Amino acid sequence: MLKKISTIPFKGTAEQEQQLKAVIEENKDDKSMLMHVMQEAQAIYGYLPYEVQVMIAEGMDIPIEKIYGVSTFYAQFALSPKGKYNISVCLGTACYVKGAQSILDKVEEELGIGAGECTNDASFSIEECRCIGACGLAPVMTVNDDVYGRLVPEDIPGILAKYQ
Repeated sequence: MLKKISTIPFKGTAEQEQQLKAVIEENKDDKSMLMHVMQEAQAIYGYLPYEVQVMIAEGMDIPIEKIYGVSTFYAQFALSPKGKYNISVCLGTACYVKGAQSILDKVEEELGIGAGECTNDASFSIEECRCIGACGLAPVMTVNDDVYGRLVPEDIPGILAKYQ
């Protein structure tokens, strides 16, 4: 799955930038620490926007293409911010055969965004996952830590209304 780059403008703070620069400074002479620096950057910002990738690339003297390649290869890295309510729709085998794609389609339709995206007001984000271990409740989706199972598309508007 291709990761989508955020359309939400970057809003990093001076404090966040200082934190990231300190992490880069500690690790700039050891290229093998790139993953650590990227993990710390994501912990600071919540995701890895282009502007943060550039700071890492320049600070560690690593080509931006490499930073981008790592950020898109590993599932742990996000290029878009997570919303206040992060929705994860399971597309694992049990969920998929019981209609999870129609659940994902309905969530995307209701929120007007796709998987890997965040609403402009940063209220909701959507992601796909492969298995959350609740196969007996298939199809399943989570909203933060809340689990919803045995879903049909008609359930989605009511579930989303609880968070609006």
